[in-house]
Amino acid sequence: MTLPIRDQFRYWGLAAAVFILALWLLGDVILPFVLGGAIAYFLDPVADRLQRLGLNRAASVAIITLMALLIFTLMALLVVPSIVSQAAALFNIAPQLMRDLQGFLDGHLPSLFDNNSALHKTLLSLGETIRARGVQVLETALSSAASIFNVVIVLVVAPVVAVYLLYDWDHMVARIDVLLPRDHAPVIRRLAGEIDATLASFIRGMGTVCLILGTYYAVALMLVGLQFGLVVGAIAGLVTFIPYVGALVGGALALGLALFQFWGDWLNVVLVAAIFMAGQVIEGNFLTPRLVGSSVGLHPVWLIFALSAFGALFGFVGMLVAVPVAAAIGVVARFAIGQYTQSRLYRGLDSRDDA
Repeated sequence: MTLPIRDQFRYWGLAAAVFILALWLLGDVILPFVLGGAIAYFLDPVADRLQRLGLNRAASVAIITLMALLIFTLMALLVVPSIVSQAAALFNIAPQLMRDLQGFLDGHLPSLFDNNSALHKTLLSLGETIRARGVQVLETALSSAASIFNVVIVLVVAPVVAVYLLYDWDHMVARIDVLLPRDHAPVIRRLAGEIDATLASFIRGMGTVCLILGTYYAVALMLVGLQFGLVVGAIAGLVTFIPYVGALVGGALALGLALFQFWGDWLNVVLVAAIFMAGQVIEGNFLTPRLVGSSVGLHPVWLIFALSAFGALFGFVGMLVAVPVAAAIGVVARFAIGQYTQSRLYRGLDSRDDA
């Protein structure tokens, strides 16, 4: 006999409250497990593909682990030190950039920059503020990440969790399916399939798009000769998952640096602008349609709100779970709207009115 609707709401509400309370109380404790689960989810299709080629699950996971270790080692030795050094240099050079901007505007718009004006004083202090705050943020991040405990958590526990979860992923999914309430199992399976399709399209697809665009921006800007091209490309690629934000932030930062560095050499300035225009054309016409698709179901405003809300409530862990939870809420909301439009509350007491 099916439980009454009131009891079902009570149990499902209790499960949601336990989930939120766990995020709130555990916080950083569950961070390696969330990271490990995200990595395992991201790599599960690769393991399935290797299995279809004739390998067993253990061999597939072993190959993926070896490739991941190789990529991580190369990035740790080649890419990460360059990004950190360029970011620190960018913070240090910010005061000079502000002084150059002030000199340029003083020469062309002197009436706007009286020595006693607020705008003049703001520009004068903006560079020092960026430098002080930027170095402070960078030092805080490095000092917190440099502790032995955090290094062990990030570099050891999360990958180990990812390997175990990747190896047992299919068994865990099958076990969860067995434990589903029998009355609701078909609906839960359908909703889980829609959530998985949304996450696969967005996380896996956008992750690949971010990686491709970040690499393209970094390499292209470095070939043009732009200072800090590597860090600008990394920033632009990292925030590409928020529509238009990556191009706007990266393009504005790259063009600003190009104007200071190549002032008078307009060809290089145009090349920097063309790099981001070409990136947007490639993303909008080739990468996103092929890798992400058009039916993801995550509106940009909803995505930004979810990232902001979960980040403010639960910190970094909240930002990691924001996209999956937002996708799940979106799927459940569409299902609830569909149920509502078929209910007597929406259609009225007498279904014969449809005739």
